[in-house]
Amino acid sequence: MSFAVEERGNQNSLNYRLFFKNAEGKYISPFHDIPIFADESQNIFHMVVEVPRWTNAKMEIATKDLLNPIKQDVKKDKVRYVANVFPHKGYIWNYGAIPQTWEDPAHKDTDTGCCGDNDPIDVCEIGCKVCSSGDVIKVKVLGILAMIDEDETDWKVIAINVEDPEAKHLNTIADVRRLKPGLLDATVSWFRKYKLPDGKPENRFAFNDEFKDKDFAIEVINNTHNSWKDLISQQAGAGGLNCKNTCVSSADSPNRCTAEDAEAAVSQTCPCGKEEPIPSSVDEWFYV
Repeated sequence: MSFAVEERGNQNSLNYRLFFKNAEGKYISPFHDIPIFADESQNIFHMVVEVPRWTNAKMEIATKDLLNPIKQDVKKDKVRYVANVFPHKGYIWNYGAIPQTWEDPAHKDTDTGCCGDNDPIDVCEIGCKVCSSGDVIKVKVLGILAMIDEDETDWKVIAINVEDPEAKHLNTIADVRRLKPGLLDATVSWFRKYKLPDGKPENRFAFNDEFKDKDFAIEVINNTHNSWKDLISQQAGAGGLNCKNTCVSSADSPNRCTAEDAEAAVSQTCPCGKEEPIPSSVDEWFYV
């Protein structure tokens, strides 16, 4: 199963979009149309890469837009960049989401005591390759961190690309701590502090800041997949999310979008143009 992306608009601007296509050249939603599993029998999941490692642009699946392209988050009418909190430069992993998952904002998690954040579940991919925004990779889950962001549950799955040369040696969260010393501590520190330069408080975590193991993580992912099934079948309130899709079975989803409608929607967006410059302020370091 292969996927491709089509750029529209100007990178680093408000109009930039990355639309997804399947192997047949049909426009699809990365939120709804890419299967959660790459190999269900082996618990191998698809991951949609939103932010490549070492970059700052806060790219994300546009859950409220038709076909859910990747776009840059916006703050105060400007595209958003994540600050560099010393000693880190941008994101310290390839960051993205598992498709066909949803953290239900109406469901209070029994472990965190908080409701979901209304997004697909997040993934930190810790392999050696720096991916590109829009890559769809196959990942092996290693563990999970329960972050509480502004009183919302925001799970962070730790995973590795199955094609990474180290993947065969990494099977548990304990393996990560042993073979990549410092990475898990840096991950907690990064998520705790990354909003401080914006004047927001530190994020906090359930389970005394500890990572849960692979089996726990897979259970959480499966639960968010079940929540997505309720979302796509209209058994749960959409909360402003766009559930239009081109590939989900019509028996499971009342929100099918024809290929012609999808093409028409993409054609109405800005054509691909020259990349906008990244502000020099993005390279600033913050010491907190």
